[in-house]
Amino acid sequence: MAKDKIWLSSPHMGGHEQKFIQEAFDENWVAPLGPNVNGFEEDLQQYVAQNKSIAALSSGTAAIHLALIMLDVQPGDFVICQSMTFSASANPIKYQGAHPVFIDSEKETWNLCPKHVEAAIKGTIEKHGVKPKAIIGVHLYGTPYQSDEINAIAYKYDIPVIEDAAEALGSKYKDQKCGTLSKFGILSFNGNKIITTSGGGALITASSEEKQRVIFFATQSRDQAPHYQHSEVGYNYRMSNITAGIGRGQMMILDKHVELRRANFEFYKSNLGHLAGFEFVDELEGIYSNRWLSAVLIHEDKAGFSREDLRLALEKENIETRPLWKPMHMQPVFADCDYYGDKVAEQLFNIGLCLPSGSNLTDNDRDRILKAIMEVVNS
Repeated sequence: MAKDKIWLSSPHMGGHEQKFIQEAFDENWVAPLGPNVNGFEEDLQQYVAQNKSIAALSSGTAAIHLALIMLDVQPGDFVICQSMTFSASANPIKYQGAHPVFIDSEKETWNLCPKHVEAAIKGTIEKHGVKPKAIIGVHLYGTPYQSDEINAIAYKYDIPVIEDAAEALGSKYKDQKCGTLSKFGILSFNGNKIITTSGGGALITASSEEKQRVIFFATQSRDQAPHYQHSEVGYNYRMSNITAGIGRGQMMILDKHVELRRANFEFYKSNLGHLAGFEFVDELEGIYSNRWLSAVLIHEDKAGFSREDLRLALEKENIETRPLWKPMHMQPVFADCDYYGDKVAEQLFNIGLCLPSGSNLTDNDRDRILKAIMEVVNS
């Protein structure tokens, strides 16, 4: 008999979501607007920072795209982007006809390396005659990048930062919520995120005026007129009222989900961190990670087996794991893009493994995962 599947990061409902969805049906607010959209934006604003304004959108990818549009990124421009990330961080750069400039990770957080960011700015100016139009930094797996260092470099060269916090809702950098540390912040509510709306995202802006401009673009850039008139290219990027209802219910259990995800990480670290060849990334001082995904590095020369050996062994036990993101500068679609760095991101990809991290993991799930890992360790 096949064992039940243990997923890497599956949706986890809290029981409040259907109330908001039912209200939308009862009131016939089955549209990309309505009280749930407004309520979800208010809930997010109360959670991350009351001095920010938030636009609920169809995806985190849409949020990055609109942030680039808000920063007037044009064809031929250059945009710095963390290489160790999901492709959604980089694809919108191409949507605008701009050129990604990829940056290696630092060993401490696996995120954007400040040294290489500055080298990329200088290199882009020297090689292409212009400075980059924006910097996209990613809080990988919920661990914040070193925002002070990146912001200081960005300020020095007058380059705005887009903060990709798609994986980091609930994480904090020096007691400030991720997504609020730069010019624009990005959130994602995809089905595998710490809370989900099944599919959705948000753009965190500095003012209500910026938010309204974002919503204008997200609703097909319709001009003020009794007929349909459009003076600018628009997009169908607004979140629906039904989807937002799920988000409102999920916000009620967000902090609990953060606690559960962090507990998963501590379980893995306490049970595996002392074993030869196992390495976990620690939180630097001032960093609080939501531990969206618990990831481990497997040093084959010390462990006696590789990351891939462990992944395949867990797969046989119907336990889903996943290698770390394949860096963008290694992807065929971005093969001709500039890259600044060493081989930190490549090494992380070669030896890193994301372990099951859902907030709905049970004690039996964790025990089963640990047993399967220890069988590999002891074989």
